[in-house]
Amino acid sequence: MGFMQLVKKGNTSSGVAAVGNLFLAIIKIIAASISSSGTMFASAMHSFADAINQGFVFFGSVLSEMKPSKRFPTGFGRVINIFCMVAVIVVTVMAYETIKEGWHLIQHPQEATNFWLNIGILVAAFLVDGFILVKAMKEIKHEAKLEDGGGNILVSAFKGAKKASPATRLVFYEDLVPTSSAVLAIIGIVLSQYFDILQADGVISIFIGILMLFVAYRVGYDNMVGLIGVAAPSDVENKIAADLLAEDVVVDIYKLRVIQEGRTYHVEVTVELKKGFTLAEADDIKFQLTDKLLREPEIADVVLGIIEDDEKLTWEERQEEK
Repeated sequence: MGFMQLVKKGNTSSGVAAVGNLFLAIIKIIAASISSSGTMFASAMHSFADAINQGFVFFGSVLSEMKPSKRFPTGFGRVINIFCMVAVIVVTVMAYETIKEGWHLIQHPQEATNFWLNIGILVAAFLVDGFILVKAMKEIKHEAKLEDGGGNILVSAFKGAKKASPATRLVFYEDLVPTSSAVLAIIGIVLSQYFDILQADGVISIFIGILMLFVAYRVGYDNMVGLIGVAAPSDVENKIAADLLAEDVVVDIYKLRVIQEGRTYHVEVTVELKKGFTLAEADDIKFQLTDKLLREPEIADVVLGIIEDDEKLTWEERQEEK
């Protein structure tokens, strides 16, 4: 697979977010230097962090699409988790700088100028970040297969985030902060210039920094779990079990383990077949069941074993006991 083909398979949300946030960071830092607004500086730092992070994540998502090799037989799916962990470090450093600047502004408040310049840029930031956020939420719904699930798109995105790829999750969580921080920054500037509450600039800067730390924790935890290897959500496991049990020859599931890696799954399963099959017949059934599971695009590989029905506890009963 050529490099350009890999780029086309990269995570769209992170690529769009990287370009959008770099543009926003540049205009925000110019506005902050002109107006001396602390909240604008905090917002600019967050946009810079987002641009760097999402650029890293896009590059990681491209590398994760590389095909398995002889040396790396399970593929490169976890590469994206490594790049997301680098992004977490960047967010944490930027959060520290933002909180430090906010504390400085509380101790030494200063009046911001160029009110309409700041407001105009923050409104533009809200629209751009809002567009990226909506795109990420739609991608989560697509990856989690929630297209037909109606209701509030934000609620659906939170529900489906665990099933989305690490890159899409990072864009979603990160863009929640700048979208909301644009509104907070507008409030801080209004309080500072029209109500003479100069400390509001610093307080809101600190609050934005704390939101950034929350994002770093949330994304860091998700990707640390992903690097270790995490079990797939129970509904994914149950769907795989249901697909197998739908076959007349399958009596029960003896053992099932599904590991999530990015947005793909590695399946290890042992099924119990009806008694009486010859070795050749059982072997054919094994290949048929493996092929059936591999038709699902999110399943990367299947290790399937077969045994004869042991007439013991069924899969459904084991699930009810959990």
